[in-house]
Parts: sequence; C-alpha cells; structure tokens
Amino acid sequence: MKIALLSFDVEEFDMPFEFGGKPTIDEQIATSHQGLNAVSDILAQFHASATFYCTGVYAQAQPEQIRHLSIQHEIASHNHYHSSHKKADLSTSKAILEGITGKPVKGFRMPRMAPIADADLVEAGYLYNASINPTYLPGRYDYRHISRTTFTQNNLVHFPASVSPRWRIPLFWIAFHNFPLAYFFHLCKKVAQADGYVHLYFHPWEFTDYTQLPNGAKYPFYLHRNNGKQMRTRFTKLMRFLQQEGFSFQTTQTFLGV
Repeated sequence: MKIALLSFDVEEFDMPFEFGGKPTIDEQIATSHQGLNAVSDILAQFHASATFYCTGVYAQAQPEQIRHLSIQHEIASHNHYHSSHKKADLSTSKAILEGITGKPVKGFRMPRMAPIADADLVEAGYLYNASINPTYLPGRYDYRHISRTTFTQNNLVHFPASVSPRWRIPLFWIAFHNFPLAYFFHLCKKVAQADGYVHLYFHPWEFTDYTQLPNGAKYPFYLHRNNGKQMRTRFTKLMRFLQQEGFSFQTTQTFLGV
C-alpha cells in the first residue's frame, strides 16, 4: 500500500518581512486563517487526514480552529514563534497545543527547516522530528548527506521530507508551485516506488492571494507563481491524482507508530 503523508506549516505569515513588507500580527494571522480554511475544505472533500505543524502564537490566536482540526488531523509543533527560537519555546508551544487540543503533541518541525538539537527535542518530550529536507536549497541548507527516509538517532525518530531517489529533487512546496504538474506527479510515483510513501509539505498562506496584500512586500517570481486560486486548483488535482494512484492518507504519528 502506498501512503501519502501531507503536512502543513501553520504559522503567523511573517514571510513578507523577508521581502520588505510590514504586515501587522493581525494581518499575519488572518492570512493563515483564510488559507487554513481552504486547506481543510479540500482535505475534507477527499476524506484525507494530514499533519499540521502549528506555532504557539497562531494556536493562541485561533484556538477554536486548531481544536476543530485536531478532531480529524494530527496537530504537531512548529515552535512557539516562527521567526525566533529559544530552548524554552519547545516546551511552551507543546503545552499550548496540548492544552487546546486535549491530545499529546508528539511531532516537531523547525521553521524554515532550520537545525535543532535532538537532545533539546527529547528533553521537551517530542518523539519525532520532521525538520529535514534532504536536498540542497541555495542560501538555506545542504542536507544531501542525510538519509532520504526515516531514521532514528539519539532516541528521536527523524522523518525527512520526500526527495527523488537519485538526484534528490525536492517535492516541497516551492517545487509544487513551479514544476509542471505532470512532472511533479511523475516524481511522486518515483518516490513511492522507492520508499512506499510520499511526504509533502505546504503552508496555508499559499492558498491565499497573499501577493495582493498592501504590506509593501515584493516577492520573487518563484514564490508567487500559482498561489491563491491557482494553488487551490493545483492542490485539488494533486489530491485527485494521489487518490486515483491508490495512495491512502495518514497522519505522521500514525505512519511512524509513535
């Protein structure tokens, strides 16, 4: 059986700051809130479960939305703040999410796939880390030396995002916006043939027309291609493709058995 593991990083939409924008915190939350509603509606159409890595800041701003998501989906941690980190934030975000959902939070993903110490995650009570995109992303990271598939080290399960078997072509959100869909689907097939699953990640704000917001941000072309309505259409086609190819949808904690 082939497994599709869909994940979404739910955060205060702070990306505009990287490109000269100055959104208020209310605007950041509102953008992600709108996109998260769109995501959950599409998933519901396909009766699909997914994993949502949520910041403490967003969860505190939208507790009812996160509580409702937790009924069908897994809620994991995306740290407390999206743009800063201190060790105590690992426990803070976990406690906030568990308090809202009433369920244990077992997984973690560091914002922007930044490095995070295994020991810190274990000490905070996490069982798995999904913070690795095992490819080369210029200006961000080079994780080509790390395993493409699940591995355990230092008493922590690591669950990398999917990349192609030979050349480690990433299947992450930027690729989904810029690759022709037929090629992206081809990569999904190749990964599933090699690994038995695909592990993809996106952000709710991709499902909104965020480039139209009057915050002054000027985004490079590869970030604003196929966002908003186009993204909702493309993602629906992805879901239909996965369904027709016989993939079943699982949350990460179910798949890992943690």
